[in-house]
Amino acid sequence: MSRVKGGVKRTKTRRRLLKRVRGFVGTKKNLVKRAKTAALHAGADAYRDRRRKKREFRALWQIQINAAARHLGMSYSVLMGTLKKKSVGLNRLMLSQLAAEEPAVFSKIIQFVK
Repeated sequence: MSRVKGGVKRTKTRRRLLKRVRGFVGTKKNLVKRAKTAALHAGADAYRDRRRKKREFRALWQIQINAAARHLGMSYSVLMGTLKKKSVGLNRLMLSQLAAEEPAVFSKIIQFVK
């Protein structure tokens, strides 16, 4: 049987890995062993934070809606409860954008709820 050295595949694998860690700091970007662990941890962080991002944005929208609603004399929980009872189909993202960019429309929504 003939001997297989595997140089092309190994070089391609290494090149692909080093391309993935190109912007990293220190030896993580050019030593293969450290680059491999850095890429593994970066992937785990990215996976976790794609889910965390949704939580953080929802919390931000709730804070923005609460601040705008309290400015008009209503709390967040009362506002969301009555919107749900009256089956208004506005989600938190739309409400926070209305509160920030269209305060007149947001105040009309508050008046409708009251």
